[in-house]
This record gives sequence, C-alpha cells and structure tokens, in this order.
Amino acid sequence: MRLQAFFTGLAMALSLVAAPPVPAQDGPLRIEITEGVIEPLPFALPVFEAETAGAGDLAAQISQVVSADLIGTGLFREIPASAFISNVSSFAAPVQYADWKAINAQALITGAAAVNGGQLTVKFRLYDVFSGAEMGSGLQFSGTPEGWRRMAHKVADAVYSRITGEGAYFDSRVAYVAETGPKDARRKRIGIMDYDGANVQYLTGDESIVLAPRFSPDGRSILYTSYETGYPRIYLLDVASVQRRALESQEGTMSFAPRFAPDGQRIVFSLSQGGNTDIYALNLSGGAPVRLTSAPSIETAPSFSPDGSRIVFESDRSGSQQLYIMPSTGGEATRISFGPGRYGTPVWSPRGDLIAFTKQNGGRFHIGVMRTDGGEERLLTASFLDEGPTWAPNGRVIMFTRETQGEGGRSSLYSVDITGRNLRPVRTPEGGSDPSWSPLLE
Repeated sequence: MRLQAFFTGLAMALSLVAAPPVPAQDGPLRIEITEGVIEPLPFALPVFEAETAGAGDLAAQISQVVSADLIGTGLFREIPASAFISNVSSFAAPVQYADWKAINAQALITGAAAVNGGQLTVKFRLYDVFSGAEMGSGLQFSGTPEGWRRMAHKVADAVYSRITGEGAYFDSRVAYVAETGPKDARRKRIGIMDYDGANVQYLTGDESIVLAPRFSPDGRSILYTSYETGYPRIYLLDVASVQRRALESQEGTMSFAPRFAPDGQRIVFSLSQGGNTDIYALNLSGGAPVRLTSAPSIETAPSFSPDGSRIVFESDRSGSQQLYIMPSTGGEATRISFGPGRYGTPVWSPRGDLIAFTKQNGGRFHIGVMRTDGGEERLLTASFLDEGPTWAPNGRVIMFTRETQGEGGRSSLYSVDITGRNLRPVRTPEGGSDPSWSPLLE
C-alpha cells in the first residue's frame, strides 16, 4: 500500500532515535518514524460537513485546527482545496478514490459536526487513498460547543497516531512563565495554554517573580517557585480552582527546582542552607523532607525516570556542571555527561529512553538529548540562549525557552523534534519561558 510504503521507506532510510512500539492501531499502517522525513506526506482534508443548522462555523474551525496540528509536525503537507476534483458534500457519500489519486493525495480525512441541545458531536474518517480502504473505523467525540478545539485536537491525534504509529500529543496543555516589561524589570506570572498557544489563562499575578512551573502526572496540579516572601519557596497550585498552598520550608533555607514523582504523591526539589544546595524528597501527604544528596557542591534540577526508580540531576561536584543519575531514594550517583561544556536542566523522557538537557559550550547554548547512559548525545538547537527543555506526552517533541540577545532581548517558547528538525516558535501573547508540558488531557 502506498502509505505504508512511504513510511516504511522513510524508516529504512533514516536512523538515530528508534521509537518504542505503541499499542496496535486499527488499519493497515503501523510504522516507526526515526529521523526526519524526506518529503511530507500529502493529505486532503475537505471542510467538515455541518450536519445541523448553526454548525457551519464550528465545522470550518475544527477542520482548520486539525490541518494545523498535522502540518505543524513537519510530517504532513495539505493539498489545497482548489486542487480537489471530488466535491465531498456529504460525510456518508462514497469516496471517489480515483479523484484523490489524481491529485496525489495519499491520505484523505473527512468529517462532520452537529450541534443538538447544546451538545457538539464531531465524527471523522481516515482513508488510505492508494489502497482504496478506510484506515480503521471512524471515531466520534462529543462535548460542549465551547470545547470544539479539544475535539479538533482529538481528531488530529487519532489521525497522527494511525498514520505514524506514534503516541498522541495535540490534546495537551503547557504551563509556562508569561513575561512582560523590559529585560531589567521583567514581570512574571504563571500561564497555562493549549499546546499550540491557544486559550491562554493566567494562574498567578505578576507582583512577584515566579519560576519553573511543573505539571503533576495527572495534569491537575502545578508546582512552582515564588519569591513573594523575598526568598524562593515552592508552592502547590490546583489548576481548576487556582487555590494554592506553600510547601513546608525550614527557617533560613531556600527551596526551588521542584518536580513531581510519577506517582504524584511525592516531589523532589533543591534546598539551599548554609551555603550548600542538596536534593530533597517530600511526601505531599505530610512528613519532613528527606535528604537525598550530601555532597559539598550544588545539586539541583532533579527529574524522575518514568518508573520512579531513578533521578537524573545536575551537579558541579566534579568541578563543572554535569549530569548524574542516582536511585530515587538517594545513594551513589553515576555521571553520564562527558562532552565538552556544561550540562544542566535534565528531564527524563516519558518513554524512558532519553534525557533532554541544556548545554553551554563555546559561547552558545543548546538543547540536546542523550541516552540514559550518556551515549549518543545529540544537540538539537544552537543559539545565544536556549534552555529548559520539556517533553511532549509522546516523547517525540521538546519545547524550550529561547532568549534573544541585547538589552531588548525577549524570551519565547520554541519546539523541536527529537531528531533536531522542525524547529518552530510557539505563539504566546507576550514573552514566555520555563515551559512544562502536561500529560494528555482526560
């Protein structure tokens, strides 16, 4: 089949980062993308049919978001409607495969939207044009009309996963630090948005410096650091209610760089006291913090492995900033970074196979990935200042902060594929930094 041949040839021609298998999908395709694409796959997406009066605008908007999601991966190319031969006037109409073959469409996506009694229903089908067959059965999503963007993302996720074999990631959110004002007087507040920058909401004010928001494994809570008391302290914030509480902090200490454990019941963070900074663990249900490191050096930026058994962190115990891995209960740490330059802000991939990091070398900053043993290091970006990676839920895409040079320098969010291709800005209403990608929404 042509679609299958396209991606099979792609996987054979390119190699570096092999994705682990995902659960079997309906339909003839089940492939693994490794590095980049030779040519984006052409798809056709006629505007979704409006099956009820008043659903026309929603159907058109949903079609646009589905298209934007797919194109944004760099793996797909949309065929313009002006090239269409067939007029898809009804979702139930038979597909004229010859017409789509004639314009070289390899995938065809059709859909419909209906609004009844305050409920929006969206359904779609995906076809392999050259095999002349539907790729699995169609799906249907329902919700309120206000949730139309989420349903569009769900449609795009299903199409993306069926064709590529990769996990979904469009129906997710990103927490970040929204920044306004000049570089020497930045005002910062915690924002939350859809993965593509839409639907921005603000969860804190900008009266105090806030840093490093981090999602819980269920996406319902966020940890972050605030300087509102004059020194850094960690807060736990409920996303839905925007209620928050300060986590326990000893007198004369500074706590920062928090991150959840995979079980969502514990956190790890850095605590600075008496000129020494170590990593501690804390059970959110109560109890005193437990010290995990005790070196006479700076240990910070801890991140759990997906199974919760290990922690990667940065330390200058060797004389320069490097990456180490230790058991999640503390103990002997193993250094994993050995290239030139300094390494920091490590984050374990949700797949468990890679660690993303920030690297400074030769006056440039990079976002990179390496295996968990430090092997196969690969730098994905290079600029005046790139830092703070966070992983998409499927472990395929990384978002990070990029800051431009000079007095008027501005922080913005960018995303890049783990192969280093498809570097793209992520739109925000103002400057943005410190992104944290949520899990898939429920």
